[in-house]
Order: sequence, then C-alpha cells, then structure tokens
Amino acid sequence: MEAGGLLRVRPFSSLPLTPYFHRRLTPLPCSFAVKGFSSSSPAPPSASSQGMYRGPKPRRDLVEEWVSGNDGLVRSLPIFVGGVSLLAVLVNRAFSGIAPVADASSSQSRADILTLSLAVTDLLTGLVWLSIRPKLILPVVPHGVECERIKSGIAHHAVIELMWAWKSLSAATCCKSLVVMHRGDCLLQIGIAAESPKEDGEAVNVDAHKLIQGSLYKSVMEAGKQSYLANLSLYPGRSELPFLPTNTQALILQPVGDTGIAIVGGDTVRGFTNLDQAWINSIAEKLDATLSKS
Repeated sequence: MEAGGLLRVRPFSSLPLTPYFHRRLTPLPCSFAVKGFSSSSPAPPSASSQGMYRGPKPRRDLVEEWVSGNDGLVRSLPIFVGGVSLLAVLVNRAFSGIAPVADASSSQSRADILTLSLAVTDLLTGLVWLSIRPKLILPVVPHGVECERIKSGIAHHAVIELMWAWKSLSAATCCKSLVVMHRGDCLLQIGIAAESPKEDGEAVNVDAHKLIQGSLYKSVMEAGKQSYLANLSLYPGRSELPFLPTNTQALILQPVGDTGIAIVGGDTVRGFTNLDQAWINSIAEKLDATLSKS
C-alpha cells in the first residue's frame, strides 16, 4: 500500500509548480494525501450536504406572538389602567388639600375631570374587549351515510378524473360531500349523503330533474360563476338539496361549463377559504374539459 501511495504522489510532486499554479491548487495536496495514504473514509460533509438551510430566515414579530399568547390579559389591560388611574385621581384629590367640590376656576379640578373621563373611557373599552370575543368555529360530524355512486356508461378516464377531484377536495379542504352533474345527469355522488327515509342504510338519490328546476341551480347557471353559501343554515334554498347531510355547514355551487354543476358540501361554517374557492373553480374547468370529450 505504501508503494502504491508513493507511486500515486510522485508524478504530482515532480511537476514544476509555478506561483500561479500553486495558488490555484492550494487545497489539492490535502485531498491527494488523503487519497494516497489515508483509508477510504469520506471527507466530512459540508453544511449544504447536510441539508442545513443557509438562506434568509423569516422575521418573527415578538409583540404579535406575545399578544396572541396572552389574549385574556391584553383584553383586561384597559380595565387595570382605568382602575389605577381612577384610584390615583381620588387619592390625589383626598390628600392634596383641595376642596372636594369641583371648581371650574381651578386648573387642578379641570385636570382631574379630564383624567376621570379618560379613566372611565379605559374601563368601558376593557369591558367591550372582554364582551366581544371571536367565536370558535369547529367542524361537525355530518349526519348521514357513506355514499359512492358513479353513473354507468361514462368513459374510464372520466371516472378517474372525477375520483381525482373528490380525493383532492376531501384531503385538502373541509369538503365532505360532492355531487357532479353534467348535461342533466348526475355523474357522481360521493362522500356523506343524507340517509333514506326508510332508514335502510341507503343514501338519498339525487333527483337531477328536480334539482335543475330549483332556484339554486338556475341562479348559479344564469350567473355563470361560483356561489358560496358560507353558512348554509341561513339560506332558505337548503330544502332544494335533500341529498346532502342535514347538518351541512357550508356549500359551494360551482358551474362545470355551460351544462353542469358541482355541489361541494363542507363540515365547517365559512370553512372554504378564498384559495379553496379558486382551486375548486380550476378543478371545475378541468372536469368540464374532460367530460366534454367523453
């Protein structure tokens, strides 16, 4: 091994090294020595090969983080400030030797009245902050049965496209029910559906003819754009969708071309974000292109 190592190093050492050549190959002798005389253990990996992120790091807003973590204290802070200010004014009035009756000609009385007004304003602000809190919205468990109905006779690639749309929506959004209609036929009913009145474990079928005659379908198709019902319980048109779970919280009616519609039901009030709505619109365009060729 030593002879082999010397043989590998000798040609390199016998070469004339000019100053310019020497400057360019400054790190090379170490690497050659490692190859010739050391074992086959690899060189220590660099920081980039270890997967360390060396780019700019996002800035942290410490004030925002502290306020978010101490919401109750921040909401109560005006009450504490107002109470302390009110108490300070009363103590100052009691021990300063000023007459307890307010005198408009006294600058101290005018300052006390102004301070009392600000203290009361702080107290009222704190009470308002404590009384107004964002309501925590949680997803619900849909009341219904599992359903997966695909119209027979449609092309295989169309079935794959429909199933892709369902899996994508159910995985990335609050979607729990999906109905796709095209050219007057219900092509897909999947997810959670309302249970049949017979209570036999079957889902309620989608009456395509009745749905087309309803006001929800007509308004969406006439407008030609997506309709988002963020809180479905507030809309009287809920009765036109008997195939959805009774406690469906949010609904998106998305046109699929000029002759179809996608009905997306969610389990959370205002659960579909603006990004979700834009994405559903793009999925509908893709479905229309696929179904039109089927």
